[in-house]
Amino acid sequence: MSDKYIMRPEHEFNHAPDASPNFNESVYSNAFDSHSAFGGWMRLGNRVNEGYAELSVCLYLPDGRIACQFRRPPISANDRFEAGGIRYTVNEPLKSVTMSYDGELIIVDNPEDLRNPQELFAKGPRLPGHASWTHIAESPVHGGEPVDDTIQSMYGRDFSLGHFNQHSRATGVIRVGDESWEIDGRGWRDHSWGPRYWQVIYFYRLFLANFRNGDGFMLLKITDQKGNVRRQGVLLVDGQYEEVLDLEMQTDWTAARDPAFVRLGVMTAKRKVRIDGEIVRMAPLRNRRKTEEGVLVSRIAEGFTRFTWGDQVGYGMTEYIERIEDGDYVGYPL
Repeated sequence: MSDKYIMRPEHEFNHAPDASPNFNESVYSNAFDSHSAFGGWMRLGNRVNEGYAELSVCLYLPDGRIACQFRRPPISANDRFEAGGIRYTVNEPLKSVTMSYDGELIIVDNPEDLRNPQELFAKGPRLPGHASWTHIAESPVHGGEPVDDTIQSMYGRDFSLGHFNQHSRATGVIRVGDESWEIDGRGWRDHSWGPRYWQVIYFYRLFLANFRNGDGFMLLKITDQKGNVRRQGVLLVDGQYEEVLDLEMQTDWTAARDPAFVRLGVMTAKRKVRIDGEIVRMAPLRNRRKTEEGVLVSRIAEGFTRFTWGDQVGYGMTEYIERIEDGDYVGYPL
């Protein structure tokens, strides 16, 4: 644990919300099978001062379909992570958690339908579904609560006052209608709290992955509106995190301006590595928020990705978030 952050077992649980109208406390986890190309992610963000939670479920099925759900179920307290069919349980603080969803899933045959989801959500086919996975830690916890106001949280203090994450062994199951698939693999999770608007992020590129040998990474390049850039993250090697000293990336783009392939160069105090990522399936999502200045819109591109690091192949996520201004992605083509 870095001396820049405080991380105690009680941070695994819900925090008392402050008076900020946009206070958010969220948990996220993903899990991918180590042997076949499928898995998914879930997130629940409690916005108790606004009276609802943000629920997201996105499952990448073996046959190429995406099964998903996005809702804003009502909540009246920030005392648990349970709303709209999602439940998040801390089995052992800093060591093991379980996340599950039970409810209806929208079945997406063509991911392009997610770009303008109003019709998909109104008329798209639906099936009963279940997803659950348990994480057993394969790494230390990274992050926590900054020791003072000069220390940034992962995405910045104007996005979350506290944030931690962890790589894990993950086992579970996905069921959609009459079909089911057992997950025997690995995943990643995070937990953050504090005031949050998605549109505070100008643009960032985030990469998460695990490999069969237990290694992994979390890599982030984040840029603010003034052009200031932070490159940060960790490589997980032999059960220990190595802080990133430098990070370079190159993106190949689709005609729709989505990432298709990424080339990453990473340096820590112990090594320099090259990592390649092929986006297997993209979920092109968006977030909208009304403000006094109008409606702010951000692209949230969620790419299920096959990563190659030396002779190891693993699965994880490529996430590109950025504001959309005058119809343009502010970070494209960087």
